Amino acid sequence: MLTKFETKSNRVKGLSFHSKRPWILASLHSGVIQLWDYRMGTLIDRFDEHDGPVRGVHFHISQPLFVSGGDDYKIKVWNYKLHRCLFTLLGHLDYIRTVQFHHEHPWIVSASDDQTIRIWNWQSRTCISVLTGHNHYVMCASFHPKEDLVVSASLDQTVRVWDTGALRKKSASPADDILRLSQMNTDFFGGVDAVVKYVLEGHDRGVNWAAFHPTLPLIVSGADDRQIKIWRMNDTKAWEVDTLRGHMNNVSCVLFHARQDIIVSNSEDRSIRVWDATKRTGLQTFRREHDRFWILTAHPEMNLLAAGHDSGMIVFKLERERPAFSVSNDTMYYVKDRFLRFYEFSTQRDTQVIPIRRPGSTSLNQGAKTLSYSPTENAILICSDVDGGSYELYTIPKDSYGRESMQEAKRGPGGSAVFVARNRFAVLEKGTNQVLVKNLKNELVKKTALPVIVDAIFYAGTGNLLCRAEDRVVMFDLQQRLILGELQSSFVRYVVWSSDMESVALLSKHSIIITNKKLVHQCTLHETIRVKSGAWDDNGVLIYATLNHIKYCLPNGDSGTIKTLDVPVYITKVSGNVIYCLDRDGKNHAIVIDATEYMFKLSLSKKRYDKVMSMIKNSDLCGQAMIAYLQQKGFPEVALHFVKDERTRFNLALESGNIQIAVASAKEIDEKDHWYRLGVEALRQGNTGIVEYAYQRTKNFERLSFLYLITGNLDKLSKMLKIAEVKNDVMGQFHNALYLGDVRERIKILENVGHLPLAYLTAKVHGLEDVVERLSTELGDDVPSLPEGKKASLLIPPNPILSGADWPLLRVMRGIFEGGLDNVSKNAQEDDEEAGEADWGEDLDIVDVDDVPGGDVEMILDNEEENGEAGWELEDLDLPPEIDTPKISANARSSVFVAPNPGMPVSQIWIQKSSLAAEHVAAGNFDTAFRLLNRQVGIRNFSPLKSFFLDLYSGSHSYMLALSSAPVISTAIERGWSESATPNVRGPPALVFKFPLLEEKLKFGYKATTQGKFTDALRIFLSILHTIPLIVVDSRREADEVKDLIIIVKEYVLGLQIELKRREMKDDPIRQQELAAYFTHCNLQTPHLRLALLNAMTVCYKAGNLLTASNFARRLLESNPTVENQAKTARQVLQAAERNMKDKVELNYDFRNPFVTCGATYVPIYRGQKDVACPYCSTRFVPAQQGQLCTVCDLAVVGADASGLLCSPTQIRYGEVATCILKLHIDDCRNSPRRMSFNLDVMRRRSSGGFLG
Repeated sequence: MLTKFETKSNRVKGLSFHSKRPWILASLHSGVIQLWDYRMGTLIDRFDEHDGPVRGVHFHISQPLFVSGGDDYKIKVWNYKLHRCLFTLLGHLDYIRTVQFHHEHPWIVSASDDQTIRIWNWQSRTCISVLTGHNHYVMCASFHPKEDLVVSASLDQTVRVWDTGALRKKSASPADDILRLSQMNTDFFGGVDAVVKYVLEGHDRGVNWAAFHPTLPLIVSGADDRQIKIWRMNDTKAWEVDTLRGHMNNVSCVLFHARQDIIVSNSEDRSIRVWDATKRTGLQTFRREHDRFWILTAHPEMNLLAAGHDSGMIVFKLERERPAFSVSNDTMYYVKDRFLRFYEFSTQRDTQVIPIRRPGSTSLNQGAKTLSYSPTENAILICSDVDGGSYELYTIPKDSYGRESMQEAKRGPGGSAVFVARNRFAVLEKGTNQVLVKNLKNELVKKTALPVIVDAIFYAGTGNLLCRAEDRVVMFDLQQRLILGELQSSFVRYVVWSSDMESVALLSKHSIIITNKKLVHQCTLHETIRVKSGAWDDNGVLIYATLNHIKYCLPNGDSGTIKTLDVPVYITKVSGNVIYCLDRDGKNHAIVIDATEYMFKLSLSKKRYDKVMSMIKNSDLCGQAMIAYLQQKGFPEVALHFVKDERTRFNLALESGNIQIAVASAKEIDEKDHWYRLGVEALRQGNTGIVEYAYQRTKNFERLSFLYLITGNLDKLSKMLKIAEVKNDVMGQFHNALYLGDVRERIKILENVGHLPLAYLTAKVHGLEDVVERLSTELGDDVPSLPEGKKASLLIPPNPILSGADWPLLRVMRGIFEGGLDNVSKNAQEDDEEAGEADWGEDLDIVDVDDVPGGDVEMILDNEEENGEAGWELEDLDLPPEIDTPKISANARSSVFVAPNPGMPVSQIWIQKSSLAAEHVAAGNFDTAFRLLNRQVGIRNFSPLKSFFLDLYSGSHSYMLALSSAPVISTAIERGWSESATPNVRGPPALVFKFPLLEEKLKFGYKATTQGKFTDALRIFLSILHTIPLIVVDSRREADEVKDLIIIVKEYVLGLQIELKRREMKDDPIRQQELAAYFTHCNLQTPHLRLALLNAMTVCYKAGNLLTASNFARRLLESNPTVENQAKTARQVLQAAERNMKDKVELNYDFRNPFVTCGATYVPIYRGQKDVACPYCSTRFVPAQQGQLCTVCDLAVVGADASGLLCSPTQIRYGEVATCILKLHIDDCRNSPRRMSFNLDVMRRRSSGGFLG
């Protein structure tokens, strides 16, 4: 059995596959219906309107509907697109066992414990027929896939087949008046719509399930008598054919396999059994340790089955569907239907070569697993799982194609065998961990012991083997018996070599590792769904297939999607833009693809810029993904030529430093924000003319004045002062006067606005005595005094040394694409040049005031004053309509002065592909850390973590002071940095919290507990519990140790809280005894457990509860106490209790019944009682605490859905990271959380699988 998907949940009672999508419905005993995507392994939706268990569920074959029936006597029809129940059908008087849609008519059939079967019309929402006849619970009922029949099974020990032909005729529109009259008579006088056709008796106990064969007139049934019976029927009668025995308990469900002659059944004996329907013998049995099976269902079109059990469900296949094949140049050999076939790619000729006869086996999965081909000898080596693993060697004569000549194969044991030379092949002998090299006569040539324990071997060139161990692959030279290379990897399923044998792709379940021929790692690619196959094209690009996509992977690790698949395929060869592949039925297909995208990226990565230029000129490359790729790879100037949208062009122009295109785009967009960003970029490049113009277009006079100050343009600064004066902008006047160092102007402004004391102080400080005397007269007695002992400093800016020119730029090499791309967009360049010479005037243009036709600013002011206006706003200015834009020099396009692009901050690199909350905190991105911890472990109260967050952030950075006037420089500290490290490769952050430190803290906590310092011990253990979410470890083993540490610390925190609570309750001796008893059931270290037992024994003994005290004494003695005084006291208590084995008062404590203690109410939760858990520390609580804050860890919400703590990079797969980061961004947009709060109320999310790491 090949398990494809598994869930953990309450007992699953009903299952149904969707006919087209990779979905499965599971109805649970808890009343919830879950909708899963079994391909992605995620929970899509849940429906929970039923009251009580839901026993039946079924998808409609074509409509977006499903039907469910439960113990609330209701049948509900749901629309999964609308996420709601459409209507409810009422009529049954007891539990509903099964429901099913008809494949053609708008009918639903339901079976119930009210001993009836009902057929409903879901369009009219009425019951159209009631089938009565069973005299006990009807356990199931289903329609025949083709005929007008219904089969039902009941606990009355019978299976009944019902004829619904009359019902079909009744529901059809009568064609003539006679039929219509006949139907009216039937309706009026009464008639039977469905009649019993056969009653099948033979089971000794109640029948739980019955099902039709999809094509043959057969029925299979399973019952509480542990038997499976096969029945045959014809037009007149039905009879028992055979009985299958083997189950050890009630048979829950049984069905015919749609594609093979087998029967599949499951039972309460915790097994699934597969039977040969022809020979009526058992083929295989699959068992679970603790879970009884209740339901089986088969996919209507695919080779998939699903089974529901006590703790969830599994989706599985019975046999592998991947055909075994081997490609050599233009030919391929493959196995189909026990025949070896030959396929020629160039002519697409498919020929049957020879039959592969194999004796009948008594189990599944006996087909060909791998195939190896020796082209020079025309020999075929086929491996399978027959007899625990064996190989077959065929030598094919050249003239035997198409003749189907039968030949006897040379066989031998060994589940893994490959050719290693022209006439030699290697076989892995797992028992001795040796490789046997044999010739084509199947004779042993030599034996070679392998240096590592290996479970499979693959071809790796002449004389070499690629050996798969548990956690790595090894390149082994058979001749020299040396390891040539070694690489850590997840379990490798398939190995794909390039045609030149220089590169190899190692395909795992969810990842692809690409290495060179010496196993030197080149890149790793992660996928969220299963990787099925792959092949190299002629250019060194790996083309691979997942369950639903064909994708590509470049040697540098860049990947993308080529095509979406309806059904999985197995790629055999890639030639040009044609992909050859096999489907699951062994049919060859040729898929034509567009290789332009990945060839463009390949050329770019290999720096074949001539090819890139050619593709830009001749191909229709476009799309946001391509633009983003070019930006990511540092070619925004190339991306610029794919884009016509002005906003995108503007962003790319800024990124590539192309001010000319940015100016043209900003003029087209003409929005304030874009002009501002243009000004920022132009200022970064030192292009003051464009900065001046951008500030002018945004009417940002403050920035314009400051620009004139820092560029030393005092003439224009003085004109800005006059403009501010005309606008009556007092602050603008004062700032400009301050920038100019014009003290008298500042005094004048202060006087005009009535600030005489400030004017007096300004004049006094700057030594203008004449102004001081005049102002002191005006102030009279209000003359302010200067502070004594203070030395005044003059606010006068320094005189500029250089003014007005653009700043010098960094000299770099001319861009690779500069000339070529100019030719590509020659017309666009001419347009840009024309735009560069066009008019830029609008409202207020003071780019170069001296060149304004008709005069400068003074003339404008004079004109306005002549019009009699005392003050004016910008909109009222009557300025000349057109002023020339500052021109970029004619050779700016080909200039060698280019501003360098800034790099990405290290802190941003840390969080790009990380789902580790600690790394987000170290980068200072607290928001995403909050949401990661909320998703992973349900944390909502972040207040206790505030100090840990701040310590972690500050500890991951170093701070340096460069100049006294400059800000402090923050430098990120990387984990594992060395001087030999590549500067372009950034490591993860260095973290101050380390796992060994927590282990030291744990020892201090133990010591404080031993000494009875419970308050100090509790503080230490809580500190550990609050630090663990910010721990990062390197290996999976350490990650498991972190999870174990959470459990250990949680037990101590809970126990210490119970003990401290007991000490507070001095007035309630009964509660004191209960709490002391609960303390002994915390999982403590043995010395502490002895002290807890001694304490509980003492408390109960003093209170007169001798029976309970004796139990503690007995447990204390069983722990073999090393302190003799403890053992002596326990023995004395036992002797005293034996004389009077009674309790004075009754306690809420039963030491015979296993229990856990509620972390909030401190009451026992006995086995079998419902409870809820904290998703972080796993403390158990009574159901009333659902949604409350955990009282043990003080962090997480009790009962919240969580995916599990991620504390190691080894736990993270690429798909999980992508999904998590995407959801963080979605939350960021939708929820807008308060970023500065450490106590966030993050929305609860539904679990997407509940997998831990």
